[in-house]
Amino acid sequence: MIRSLRRKFILIAMASLFGTMVVLCTAIGIGNHCITTSRADHVIALLRQNGGKFLPPNHRSDPSNFDFQITPETPFETRYFIVVLTAGREIESVNLDHIAALDRRTVVDTIGQIIDTGARQGYVDRYRFGVFPNQDGGNTIIGLDCFLQLQSSNNLLRITAAIFLSCVLIVFVLLLFLSKRAIRPFVDNLERQRRFITDASHELKTPLAILSADIGLLEDTCGGDKWLESARAQIIRLDKLIKNLVELARTEETIREDTVACFSISEVAQANVDAFQPLAEADQKTLAAEIAEGITLKGVQDNFFRLFSILLDNAVKYCDPEGTIRFSVSQRGRNIYITVSNPCAGINTAQLPRYFDRFYRADSSRARSTGGYGIGLSTAKAIVTRHKGRISNHYADGVITFTAVIPQIG
Repeated sequence: MIRSLRRKFILIAMASLFGTMVVLCTAIGIGNHCITTSRADHVIALLRQNGGKFLPPNHRSDPSNFDFQITPETPFETRYFIVVLTAGREIESVNLDHIAALDRRTVVDTIGQIIDTGARQGYVDRYRFGVFPNQDGGNTIIGLDCFLQLQSSNNLLRITAAIFLSCVLIVFVLLLFLSKRAIRPFVDNLERQRRFITDASHELKTPLAILSADIGLLEDTCGGDKWLESARAQIIRLDKLIKNLVELARTEETIREDTVACFSISEVAQANVDAFQPLAEADQKTLAAEIAEGITLKGVQDNFFRLFSILLDNAVKYCDPEGTIRFSVSQRGRNIYITVSNPCAGINTAQLPRYFDRFYRADSSRARSTGGYGIGLSTAKAIVTRHKGRISNHYADGVITFTAVIPQIG
């Protein structure tokens, strides 16, 4: 359980960091691209307004609403071309005075790509273009070379990605070393809880034994009556509850290596079926078992005796009268599947996830009449979890099914 808690803590922390970094890096990349594109559009619009030229700074025709600062070097730093098209989309004139990377043929190919897009503005290769209508029905196309700006955006994207991966790696390494300390309060509290249950159970056994002996003496001296029988029944019930609590506390502990052995889970399952067959027949219920032969598992054998006992006992107790209990053990790949199902009317499907909670009983009156405490399924889940498996339940067509999946380790 401690290892599982630590893994979940690291997973949640890493998922939170990953999501935050993805949003942050995406926002930086999109924001930078938008700024680059906006600046290019401002330059193109300025060139259009000024007839394809940059006017001197502070010129009266220089629009103040454009986010582009003109300096004496601007005409020499900015590379652009201007093409005028007729109404029939024929090239009327080409101005390549401000760009050296293009010749007339290349410009014609670029213009063809721009026309094919059908857009008023956009990117073609490394050029940002704007298409403006003329009074004669033709169009003026202004293309701005954005190679340096796009290269800068790509470099920023690479740096951001490198920082992102570095941060994720650093945080992951830190979590590996610090996660133990982060969950230490919970671990200590859990250990204290287990110790309290075990110690309290041992302390309660002595007074219960004394009470049981005293009731025996009273029965021998004064004879039995309903009050003494009731007291003895409550002592037996409390003793059974204490044993169940101790068992639950022990099954939640990490498996010790000296308790692990390779055993035949098929034989363990069959032994439990043989033990519960008479109980099912006595209640006029049918127990049908399908157990694959030769399935072995490395784990604590006593735990699986208890697991099968809990699941079969639960099925026999709560199965509808004259119903059929189906029990199966099979292997698929490296996973062992344990399934127990029985008809049980009147189950609230919304409460199914709570069946594995401690002291939870779906029907208190029915559980009390069958001697249930709401601990059995909690113990079953603890056994499956400590063997790195998972257990679940579902209800369909009046039949409740419990399924445990145990991986073969080693």
